[in-house]
Amino acid sequence: MQLTTVQIRQYAVVTLAVSVVAYHLYLIFTGLIPNLISRPIHLALALPWVFLIDAKGSSARRWSGYLLCAVGIWACGYVALNRDALGDQYGYLEGTEQYLLAVGLIIVVLEMARRAIKLALPTVAVLALAYGLLGQHLPGEFGHPGLPAGSLLGTLTIAEGGLWGPLTGVSVNVVAIFVILGAFVSAGEGGTAFMSLATKLAGRYRAGAAKVSVLSSAFFGSISGSASANVASTGAITLPTMKRLGYPPSFAAAVEAVASSGGQIMPPLMGAGAFVMMELLRMSYADIMSAALLPSVLFFFAAWAGVDLFARRYGLHAMGPDEIPASAVVLRLAPFFLIPFSILLLVLFFTGYTPQFAAASGIFASATLLVVDDQFLFSISRWFTRLVTACISASRQIATIASIIICAGLVIGVLNQTGLGIKVTSVIISLAGGQLWIALLLTALACLILGMEVPTTAAYVICVSVAGPALEKLGLAPLHAHLFVFWYALLSTITPPVCGTVFIAAGMAQTRWVPVAGQAMRLGLGLYVVPLAFVANPALLYPGAHTGMAMLAFSKVAAGLWLMSRALIGGKTPFWTAPFFLLAGLAAIFVAGVGP
Repeated sequence: MQLTTVQIRQYAVVTLAVSVVAYHLYLIFTGLIPNLISRPIHLALALPWVFLIDAKGSSARRWSGYLLCAVGIWACGYVALNRDALGDQYGYLEGTEQYLLAVGLIIVVLEMARRAIKLALPTVAVLALAYGLLGQHLPGEFGHPGLPAGSLLGTLTIAEGGLWGPLTGVSVNVVAIFVILGAFVSAGEGGTAFMSLATKLAGRYRAGAAKVSVLSSAFFGSISGSASANVASTGAITLPTMKRLGYPPSFAAAVEAVASSGGQIMPPLMGAGAFVMMELLRMSYADIMSAALLPSVLFFFAAWAGVDLFARRYGLHAMGPDEIPASAVVLRLAPFFLIPFSILLLVLFFTGYTPQFAAASGIFASATLLVVDDQFLFSISRWFTRLVTACISASRQIATIASIIICAGLVIGVLNQTGLGIKVTSVIISLAGGQLWIALLLTALACLILGMEVPTTAAYVICVSVAGPALEKLGLAPLHAHLFVFWYALLSTITPPVCGTVFIAAGMAQTRWVPVAGQAMRLGLGLYVVPLAFVANPALLYPGAHTGMAMLAFSKVAAGLWLMSRALIGGKTPFWTAPFFLLAGLAAIFVAGVGP
């Protein structure tokens, strides 16, 4: 039987997807592979997804994609095959071929990021490269002594100081594995199980459909780590339900946008930034999760409280009994997420194995569960189809994240070589006048501005590289500084003018985005306040070591968030009471902070 072009393409895509998943799982069990081998292979496997498989547009764009993909794979192969010889060069280019490789590889990475995530991050990377090559001509303290082109470009491309640095290591060794886990859980009945549980828990309350959105987005976001994916998946179910029950479209869209934005800060999986944080802080993932737990719950508590206050104001009702699944249905579906997550957490917290091994254990459990449906009926053909779907979904997400992280690695590489980060740190300290809270506000503003055009993970990495040392010099603990920057890198998801999740939710709800953004900023109060709250109440980040103080701080901040939500959303009391609620909320959060 002769295969058609379409069939050949489909087989090629499936083969590549399976290879991507198999390669990253292989890295967990095979022992140590040199970084200049494993990381170039990671990029080489990601390139076809951006340049070929998902390529859209004109014929010229497609042909340029073939060319760039070929150049990128050749460059990755060259680095991997010549790893020993390149190690003896200590990051200095030798010969015309290596200069062509360096320039070609940088162009490929920049264009890969542009096609995957638009223009902003590559523009930042180009400016960083220009500074590295020409910064010696700048007057004043922001100039640098100058770097030989062979050293600058070589460190970025044939050594572990740029494209193949620690950030890419996180993408290869940790992020990819957890992305695969999320894809495998979602490919089966896991998503349905999350939604059923959320509906069972919240549907019977006032504004039940909106509260289902909050819970389901928290559940689903914890495995997807993507605000946009969260809106698209849970919003496809919750938004029509809210509109059918008579909720204002702008309110329905705002709820979905806010709840979906919290997925990246919700354990156990969180977003890619959490794994980068683990690498930068040299902390265990269990410690990162423990620190993130109470703040993330406070975020969703603030969203829940805001929804409840809106429900009182607009008279929004619960879901009907016929729309809430029976307990038997929820219990029948529960194993589809309880089994993989229980295995993940048990291995993570009660064994000496790595987070990657724990995630791999969850992946194998999820893959096994794909063979049955929600009625526990077996089907090998369905298992194979779901397995392929999971591999393709995971590979696409891995390629997108690789585009972000590897391009951000260029920026970090230049910062490290030129010392620009230290100079920016000194400027922040100078502008803050030695005052931590002023430095925090300046950092928050920088995160918001950068996050408007740069994905959350890249915004976090760049901001923490330049502002993190300043905050630490002013007395903030490294964990607090990193979590603070990570949270504020998320601000742009609901804050105009960009507010990506607001645009998506407004489009799905078929309403104007401006009212959605206004309501989202009030419902998303926790995103603005909680980072300041855990600076003022450090015990929030240490629930394991200081349980009593952590719960006291949690109760105090939760009360403050409710009072502030009451002030911003209003109700049936006179409007002039709003300032009193606001002041009371601020006092509850910031007066007499609780710390270990």
